[in-house]
Amino acid sequence: MLHVTAMPLGPLDTNCYVLHSDHEAVVIDPGGDADEILSFLSSRKLVLHSVLNTHLHFDHIQGNADLVAAAGVTVMANPKDAYLMQTELGGGGMMGFPRTPAFEITPLEEGELPLLGTTCRVLATPGHSPGSLSFYFETIRAVFVGDLIFYRSVGRTDFPGSSERELMRSVRTKIFTLPEDTVIYPGHGPETTVRQERLNNPFFTEFTR
Repeated sequence: MLHVTAMPLGPLDTNCYVLHSDHEAVVIDPGGDADEILSFLSSRKLVLHSVLNTHLHFDHIQGNADLVAAAGVTVMANPKDAYLMQTELGGGGMMGFPRTPAFEITPLEEGELPLLGTTCRVLATPGHSPGSLSFYFETIRAVFVGDLIFYRSVGRTDFPGSSERELMRSVRTKIFTLPEDTVIYPGHGPETTVRQERLNNPFFTEFTR
């Protein structure tokens, strides 16, 4: 059985998720100080398998380097977002926000990824950033979407490299086609479900019924 533990981290309270079995874990979007994550892993005697990034904006990756240093794991992300590390959006530093410690990524694209004794379906969901990914675990009916869609809202598309049209298409074709009871774990704010957002998200009124 897989379990999900959410930890709001960093200056923007980014939702970091620890997805774990009884013995092993993956971390999704460690957006702040890694000490809380490492303490949780230690308290549960969990071995960290890898870090997954939904995208490479600074508020989702601040803890990557510390987790690599502490556990020797790989960081997996879409290489289409790699250029962001050369900008303030990924490298940090704008408006007094912290700089992002350097780390290397292992390229990850759409397809199936074996993790924690099950299969993660990696979904290409561009829009908020060109390389945005979502991670769907059918065994627990859960999808981790980063800043693609939130409770009753959607991610920003006014950044360089963002696209409102692509974001809306990604939600409609990749998220709203999942089973309706799938829990959506967003990068900020509370969790929701596919059904709830199809019915109530004001950005997708064509699904209201």
